[in-house]
Amino acid sequence: MAKIRTGRVGEQIKKELSQLIQTEMKDPRIGFITVTGVDVTSDLSQAKVYLSVLGDDEQKAATLKGLEKANGFLRSELGKRVRLRHVPELLFKFDESIEYGSRIEKLLGEIGDREDS
Repeated sequence: MAKIRTGRVGEQIKKELSQLIQTEMKDPRIGFITVTGVDVTSDLSQAKVYLSVLGDDEQKAATLKGLEKANGFLRSELGKRVRLRHVPELLFKFDESIEYGSRIEKLLGEIGDREDS
């Protein structure tokens, strides 16, 4: 039962954070961000927010700094939009799975090209 609730809360946080970051944030350090997932602990005290950022490593670092700086704003706005007794602490992490998947696809393509020649 608790896993279902944490999943629903995670999806709602993901939806609201995506909207907040795209429309409400004015920080120039924050570039194009996609919230790819949110993992919420079973006691709803922490939420790991997985992000995909368009750009190089320098832009990713600047985006992460901007989000850490805006953590309080995001939590307060999230509290207004999602009806929870305690809004979880937000921990931002980069989602490496997209880059990993594209790297594997590229390697498989290279192997296919070698077999054809």
